[in-house]
Amino acid sequence: MDGNGRWAKQRHLPRIEGHRAGAESARVIIRTAGELGIKYLTLYAFSVENWNRPKEEVDALMKYLIHYLKTETSELNKNNVRLEVIGQVYRLPEAVQEHLSKTQSILSKNNGLTLIMALSYGGRTEIVEAVRSIAQKVKAGEMDPPDITEQVFAQHLYTRNLPDPDVLIRTSGEMRVSNFLLWQISYTELVVTRTLWPDFRKPQFYEALEEYNRRHRRFGGV
Repeated sequence: MDGNGRWAKQRHLPRIEGHRAGAESARVIIRTAGELGIKYLTLYAFSVENWNRPKEEVDALMKYLIHYLKTETSELNKNNVRLEVIGQVYRLPEAVQEHLSKTQSILSKNNGLTLIMALSYGGRTEIVEAVRSIAQKVKAGEMDPPDITEQVFAQHLYTRNLPDPDVLIRTSGEMRVSNFLLWQISYTELVVTRTLWPDFRKPQFYEALEEYNRRHRRFGGV
């Protein structure tokens, strides 16, 4: 969800105002995805690299995340949304972890859209942690190297219980994946739009999905 800062700069507003507008886009896209019957939606909300941003901005983002969870849980529950979180959750402030856990508990029985929030997430970090976990099992004699298959490796990722994405939508025109789901997007269709995330609403979402529907996915075949 890229472009919040640039959106705010274009309007001579503080960066946090871009994040506020971006949260409204998230609200619209989550609701629309549920209405369309989409089963999984992952939002790259905060990367491991984002910890390097100014402390004031990070603190404001964490406070706004708590505010979002407090104000949106009721609507998410009404819309039958379930919440999953991927990333180094333990690095998040304790208050954020508590509200995430509370929200997940409230939404746990829902079976509509599964909303996956990538928080303190990095694709390389995820792969390294998976390798470390497998290595520990091999060292303990719980697994032999020949047992390590793609399927076994995938079961040690944050997304072990989730399907690989069909489409990755990259806003703001950036032509890179930015350390996002590096293992999982090996055959994901990429759709890039120049629209900044705060301006990405229902029409832009429909356009991206229509672009995806025009693709012929061969998965390495003919």
